Amino acid sequence: MADSMKGLKRTHYCGEVTADCLLKEVVVAGWVQKARDLGNLIFIDLRDRSGLVQLAFDDATDRAVFEKASSARGEYVLMARGVVRKRESVNADLKNGDVEIFVVELRILAQAQTPPFEITDKSNVKEELRLKYRYLDLRRHTLQNNIIMRHKIAQVTREYFYENGFLEIETPMMMKSTPEGARDYLVPSRVHPGSFYALPQSPQIYKQLLMLSGFDRYIQLARCFRDEDLRADRQPEFTQIDLEMSFVDVDDILEMVEGYVHRLFGEVLGRDITVPLPRLTYREAMERYGSDKPDTRFGMEITDLTDLVKDCGFSVFSGAVAAGGSVRAIVAKGAAGTLTRKEIDKLTEAARGIGAKGLAYIRFVDETPACSFGKFMKPEEMDAILERLDCRQGDVALIVADKNKVTLPVLGALRNTLGRQLELIDKNKFNLLWIVEFPFFELDEESGEWVAMHHPFTMPLEECLEYLDTDPGAVRAKAYDLVLNGVELCSGSIRISDYKLQEKMFRSLGLTPEEIEAKFGFLVDAYHYGAPPHGGVGIGLDRLAMTMTGAESLREVLAFPKVQNASELMSGCPSPVDDKSLRDLSIKVDLPEEER
Repeated sequence: MADSMKGLKRTHYCGEVTADCLLKEVVVAGWVQKARDLGNLIFIDLRDRSGLVQLAFDDATDRAVFEKASSARGEYVLMARGVVRKRESVNADLKNGDVEIFVVELRILAQAQTPPFEITDKSNVKEELRLKYRYLDLRRHTLQNNIIMRHKIAQVTREYFYENGFLEIETPMMMKSTPEGARDYLVPSRVHPGSFYALPQSPQIYKQLLMLSGFDRYIQLARCFRDEDLRADRQPEFTQIDLEMSFVDVDDILEMVEGYVHRLFGEVLGRDITVPLPRLTYREAMERYGSDKPDTRFGMEITDLTDLVKDCGFSVFSGAVAAGGSVRAIVAKGAAGTLTRKEIDKLTEAARGIGAKGLAYIRFVDETPACSFGKFMKPEEMDAILERLDCRQGDVALIVADKNKVTLPVLGALRNTLGRQLELIDKNKFNLLWIVEFPFFELDEESGEWVAMHHPFTMPLEECLEYLDTDPGAVRAKAYDLVLNGVELCSGSIRISDYKLQEKMFRSLGLTPEEIEAKFGFLVDAYHYGAPPHGGVGIGLDRLAMTMTGAESLREVLAFPKVQNASELMSGCPSPVDDKSLRDLSIKVDLPEEER
């Protein structure tokens, strides 16, 4: 049987037992990381969330305690009382590696089977196995430190916004299904057969209603749900630092968030973030970096060659320009030795995989550059291109010709690939910037209709209102994203507060009065009773934690994450339910034959 804790109370976490505790009696508790039995000496490394401490047993130890120590194995749960003393052999890898606890009382609170993998950060166990036994995986210090940092981020978040007059208000977890850009997770109603709640993709409508209700400043660490395909920085359920403010414009919200970022990075990481943060318009970001979430830790900006090649003899270039497109390039400085023809062929295939028809290149190894299109160009045309690109011996230029919707994102993706491949990215940098003035509409290629790039409550810039009916592509929004090292941390906008303008925006998006009433009727009604100017932002807490910890995936900052197919390997969810539960909900499961 396991020993009882009765009569013992922990006084210190393992990592807190330092030289400051010398000659003091302490009580610690935790898991056995390692046990070393040397015959007349036993050493046990005891682990908790704060770190390790060495327990020591020798000839002076009570024999019953010594024998109990000799029976301890990996992952046994122990509680030990003893006196802190100096170690004879210092472990420089531990912050308290110069002390140990000479144990006078030991209790085995729980025994453990041999775990399916070693609980260590040096383990190369496949992620699938670690996720199946997530409760063991979470004992590793790297994951524990990530989860602890995530907690600190949440703590600083609440403190900052509370100090700035925000009220934390919870919004419903079961709501009306409204169009938000992804599929809803639906919850069937037993009381209303055939009707469904939706889990919130965001608290968007509710936080706007809170502004109409007069609460002025709202904050919530909101759980959000989106039924969409997963990737490294996306999970089906996530946490959003959600805030909304009344009687503000864009600058007020951006300044509030900048104050938060400055406070957060200073308190959690000890890093001084310079504010105000730089701003780029959406158009500037796309033309310079080929992305609306650019990683600005390295250069390699996009250069426009359109005016130089519009009348050249290379039909791929001149034809793209004639069709209303552009010719643009990036230059990898000093990369000619690394980017061989074989590597350029790989990049070409990658470019084709994301929409490009091909990839032209200049590889400047010798005095005369090797050029995939050189034979079609006049010498003076080539000279002009090399000068515009500042492409010199040792450099490689990659060129794409097509419509802007192809050239810019393709070069943006290649830029990111080369940034990693050529090790141009300083991983110790935290480059934050705002992307502002997003297009209000984007053209849906399949339907040929204009759709809202953000949500339909976003306010257009005042100078763009005249284009709503005549030139939707020219309408820019009071919308903004905060980007950190190429990761979108938050997205927000100033909202429409004039119900007549809101109805006009709905009509511009092709919604009929019946659709407006069915989807947004209660919000439209509320706007008739006096809506203050307001706006807000949703900051991805999980992505923020991932970036601040240097993690490669959201799974490394979440306690119990889902995998690629949105399942949880540990519990086995989602899973079938019994027929009675389905009958109570008036649901019949009718799977295709191949899925039964």
